[in-house]
Amino acid sequence: MKLPSVSCLLLANTTLAFTNERLNKNDSLLLILDLQEGLYQVARDWDHATYRQNMFAHAELGRVFDLPVVMTTSAETGPNGPLPGEFRQWYPDAPLIKRQGEVNAWDNAEFREAVIAANKSQIIVGGITTDVCVAFLALSLREAGYSVWANVEASGTTTELIRDTSNDRMRHAGVNVISLFHIVCELMRDWRNTPGAKEIFPYLDQYYPVYGSLARAHRGAVNNGTVVPGEADLP
Repeated sequence: MKLPSVSCLLLANTTLAFTNERLNKNDSLLLILDLQEGLYQVARDWDHATYRQNMFAHAELGRVFDLPVVMTTSAETGPNGPLPGEFRQWYPDAPLIKRQGEVNAWDNAEFREAVIAANKSQIIVGGITTDVCVAFLALSLREAGYSVWANVEASGTTTELIRDTSNDRMRHAGVNVISLFHIVCELMRDWRNTPGAKEIFPYLDQYYPVYGSLARAHRGAVNNGTVVPGEADLP
């Protein structure tokens, strides 16, 4: 009788040990981390217009899912600049911690206190730069016992190599490095929920146009009510 190899046993044990953690909108905190108008210029691993959309999409998650929000900036009176005015208008009552020198936001006592006061175990974060602002904080949050969800599309840095290396380091530390659509669908869970299709389709139409186009095409077909010759024969 042939016994299973050691590698097969290790693989089986690893599979059995896996626990699928899911984002819970009732236990999530959104961090807007150094998404500043000056720092935005150094995010060169994305197309400029696309990344701006990604920043705004990340920031607006708090409004769509009614998440608590903590915002922070790094030395905003210098070249880093302030947060976009829209973010401050969307969350006038959210904590905005203006760090004067700390590179790692977790080193700032006021920021730490704001995160702790939110009393959430899952932290959703996007920021500039991926390799410094996001990675430093994500690793510190993991060390402090938080579950961290890094929005890969809302974080930017100078090169793709630096982005990929930084995301790998975070993954190895247990950070969930995921897409915007992943975050949206995890928080929503079911299109019949609230927020669900009614609230999410307008958001996706603005920030995830590939899905917005799908919804628009379906709406157009339903409203028009006709089938062009040849379409009916498609499988």
